[in-house]
Amino acid sequence: MSRVKSSNAAPAGRGVKDISPARLAQLNAGAPASTLTECLAVDFAALMQAVAPQVGHDAVAEMQAQAATGISKRMAGAARILDERLGPDAFDSLKTHESDTVRGWACFMAGAMPGLTVQDRLAKIRPLADDAHFGVREWVWLAVRPSLAAELETSIAQLRSWTKDPSERVRRFASEALRPRGVWCAHIAALKSDPAMALPLLEPLRADPAVYVQDSVANWLNDASKDQPAWVRGVCARWQAGSPAPATERICKRALRSIGAGLPDQ
Repeated sequence: MSRVKSSNAAPAGRGVKDISPARLAQLNAGAPASTLTECLAVDFAALMQAVAPQVGHDAVAEMQAQAATGISKRMAGAARILDERLGPDAFDSLKTHESDTVRGWACFMAGAMPGLTVQDRLAKIRPLADDAHFGVREWVWLAVRPSLAAELETSIAQLRSWTKDPSERVRRFASEALRPRGVWCAHIAALKSDPAMALPLLEPLRADPAVYVQDSVANWLNDASKDQPAWVRGVCARWQAGSPAPATERICKRALRSIGAGLPDQ
């Protein structure tokens, strides 16, 4: 997740401790967060009590007991509690809630739903991948990544059309969701071993006009360079041959930041 600023929000300070009690109360009542710091400051138990009191006091207490665990585990835990107490149909109301954290819970509900095909799961989370809030866009790929990685070839085939989507957010998802290493998530061993499997997703994005997408593609290749440096050098050499677009030059420069250009056969 990355930090963004909202022109409509008052400065939130540099850390959770700098957020005012009044602002914390708003976040815990369901107001959207404006920065990563605010996302991390949300009291999940208080928010669950505010937006879904029908889950019961014991469910809220269970959420409170997870307060010291990592945020990704708490997101998945909240989704599990909501699914158990409200059923999977609650996804439809949670996915449009004002709170970005609540919409994040919906992402994890969708990621954990059993019996969905890759196509159906992607269709279900497509609006969340295109969400206006930076936090939701991070939660959604984190939430569905395990199920996509479990059916890697099918997922890559299904995501190819996303690389052509008019929305840069959706195009970015196509790259970000299957990074070999990624951030706050388990690695994908198959892509660390054979990153070429993902070329059907990377090739269409090699000259994407959006910096948001360029950074994801560059990070994807930088991930791969930790295990397959020669392959990454080779891809960048091929992409930079002739008269590459400025976007391609930028992607390759960032992709090679950990290993340098070198020679493709090194």
